[in-house]
Amino acid sequence: MKRILFAGITVVALAFSSCSTVPLTGRSRLNLVSDDQVLPMAFQAYSEFLTENKSAVLSASNAQAAKVKMVGNKLIAAVRSYMNANGHADLIKNYNWEVNVVQSKELNAWCMPGGKIVVYTGILPVTKDDAGLATVMGHEIAHAIAGHSAERMSQQMVAQGAGVLGNVATSNNAKQQSIFNTLYGVGTPLMMLSYGRNQELEADRLGLIFMAMAGYNPQNATAFWQRMASASSGSQKPPEFLSTHPSDNTRIARIQNALPEAQKYYKP
Repeated sequence: MKRILFAGITVVALAFSSCSTVPLTGRSRLNLVSDDQVLPMAFQAYSEFLTENKSAVLSASNAQAAKVKMVGNKLIAAVRSYMNANGHADLIKNYNWEVNVVQSKELNAWCMPGGKIVVYTGILPVTKDDAGLATVMGHEIAHAIAGHSAERMSQQMVAQGAGVLGNVATSNNAKQQSIFNTLYGVGTPLMMLSYGRNQELEADRLGLIFMAMAGYNPQNATAFWQRMASASSGSQKPPEFLSTHPSDNTRIARIQNALPEAQKYYKP
């Protein structure tokens, strides 16, 4: 039992000692994995994605691709400038920024750790204009800058460690172990999903600031998310507490609350 207690204390101590701060928001986040571990995986996954979808990746001469890359490059320049000027240069020193557009009906875009960005053409009618694009891409870049992928990996590592310890601690009592496994199997995924919602809202806030830094009025973000809500209104959405994304109403309300902060960074 002493060994189990020591192991439990070790997991907790490691979690508390392995924290870093998210730029701009100041939130403390768990970080058990370094860029040296995360970025090679991200770069490889991005390369494999482009290879597997080679026929769908639009050429740089394509009008849609050119527009997305133009907005993306403005955001990247603004983010790089801010990070380098405000003591966060180390967080992006190993970034290898890249923007690609993929022909797909999917309403989606993403940014991997290290600045690897993909925008699907299916979302372009919803983005509608450069400000809409900046809203989406700023949000996705924010996930990378805030280290959300590394944070989720760290949370999973701690959760798995807790699961092992719990099974050992209750191994002499089948009933207790069954209860623990039930709680762990249901409770932990819901906890991880709540982290996802918090990260989404943080990415919204940071994304507003990034688009403002790039010269796009953050006031336009509300209209984009309203269009996004309408575009996906026909799909079956799970209850908010079972989703990794906040509800449309929650997201839009939080964005409206964050606009005054973002507006301070806006220079037309």
